[in-house]
Formats: sequence, C-alpha cells, structure tokens
Amino acid sequence: MGRSQETFSKKEKEKARDKKRKDKEKKKEDRKASASKGQSLDTMLAYVDENGNLTHTPPDLQRMKTVDIDDIVIRVSRQENVPDRAYREGVISSYAESKGYGFIKDSHSQQTIFFHKSGLIDKIQLDNKVSFQVETAEKGLRAIDVKKLT
Repeated sequence: MGRSQETFSKKEKEKARDKKRKDKEKKKEDRKASASKGQSLDTMLAYVDENGNLTHTPPDLQRMKTVDIDDIVIRVSRQENVPDRAYREGVISSYAESKGYGFIKDSHSQQTIFFHKSGLIDKIQLDNKVSFQVETAEKGLRAIDVKKLT
C-alpha cells in the first residue's frame, strides 16, 4: 500500500473546520435556549426615573410631580444680560494698526471683544485702558465708540 495522501497541514485544517462547525452549532443551541421570544411585555420595558436614569421598576405615581409647560425655560446664555449700549471698561489686549482691528478684554466679564479702527474715537495703543459700547454684529459682539481712559 502506498502512503496516505493526507499531510499534516490538511489534518490541522480539517480539525479547525470541525471545531468551527461544533462551536457554531453550540452557539445556535444557546440562542434557542435563551430566546427572548415569548417573554412578557413587562420584562422588556424600561422606565426613566426622575434623574433620567433607566430602570426596570415602574415609577411611583404618588411621588410623581406635575410640571406646568409655561415654567420650562429653554435658552442658551453665555453672558449676563447687559444692555448693548451700556458703557463698559476694558484693556486693549491686541491691536494691529496696519490691519485696522484689535481686541479688547472686558474688565468685568473677561470676555474678548473685537473692534475695528472705524470704531475708535481716540488714538490707542496696546495695554491702554478704554471705555466702549458694544453692539451685536454678524460674527458676534463688536466694540464701538472706543475712548482712551486717562
């Protein structure tokens, strides 16, 4: 008789295929055993508690609070409600005279506000204390009527 045509690598590949097939069959049986079909609706529901966390227990109706829809306020506010035309004080944090614009750091809110040379009343330099008014421009706040403080 001749030698077997099966080599070592062929035997290893066959073993790997058999193992993969058995693992697949085992997974299939596990899925059938733990199938969620037939569970009651109560076990599949999730509730949200007063803190926004998911829970499996239904809310206590005696502890429930009613909220008037008019009491809900939705807004985004990054700064205090300051009238646009109120005078503010600040320091020139950067100024490029050749480009014609710069920035003022507001002393009260520490906010950086853009200004253009057309909004200057007095000649200014870097680190000068100034007073100014604020207006809303396309890209945000803009300082106008910038006066040097003495």
